[in-house]
Amino acid sequence: MSSKEDILKKYRANIREQFDMPDLSDIKAITYPDPLLQFMNMVKSVGGNAIEVEKGRDINELIRELYPDAKEIASNLPEITIATRNPDEVGRARDLNGTDVGVIRGMFGVAENACIWIPQQMKEKAVCFISENLIILLPKSQIVNNMHEAYRRIAQHDAKSGVDLFDEYGYGTFISGPSKTADIAQVLVMGAQAARSATVLLLDE
Repeated sequence: MSSKEDILKKYRANIREQFDMPDLSDIKAITYPDPLLQFMNMVKSVGGNAIEVEKGRDINELIRELYPDAKEIASNLPEITIATRNPDEVGRARDLNGTDVGVIRGMFGVAENACIWIPQQMKEKAVCFISENLIILLPKSQIVNNMHEAYRRIAQHDAKSGVDLFDEYGYGTFISGPSKTADIAQVLVMGAQAARSATVLLLDE
C-alpha cells in the first residue's frame, strides 16, 4: 500500500458522520441575454483582453500586431505558422522557458467568470503557464452561461460522444485572464504564477 493510500485509509476509518451529496437539479444558475457580450466584459474585468476576429482575418498577422516584439512564439496549432517552438517537440518543459507568446486553443468559455476550458492538447502543458503572454483561440459560438453548464458540458460530451475532453493526457484546466495575486502587502502583481497577459481571440467557426 502506498503512503497516499495509507493516509486515505486512516481518514476513512475516522469519519464520524457522512452526508449525501446535495441535489443540484433545482439550482437556478445565472443566465445572460447575450452570453458572448457578458463573456467579453468579464474577460476585461479579470485583466484580460477579448477580440472578435473578423472572418478571413490572418491570425498570424494579428498576433504579430498584438506582440510586435515577440521573438519566441510557442504553439502546436497548425494554423499558427509563425511559431518558433512546438510544445509537442521539446525535450523537457523547461525548454519552453523564455517563451514570449504561447498560442493555445480553448474548447468553450463561461460567461459568468470568463473561464475557458483548456484540455491538454500538447505534450508539454507548461506552454499554458510559462509563456509571458498567452493567446487563446476560442470559437465565439462556444460560450455557456455559468459553471453549472460548463461542468455538465464536460460530463455530457465525454459520455455521449465518446470524446474524452481530457484527451490522451488526462489533464484539463480552466483559465481565466492573466495570472495575478495581491497576497503580499495587498499589492497587485501580474504574472506571479503564469502569464502576464491573456488575450482571447474569438473566432467564427
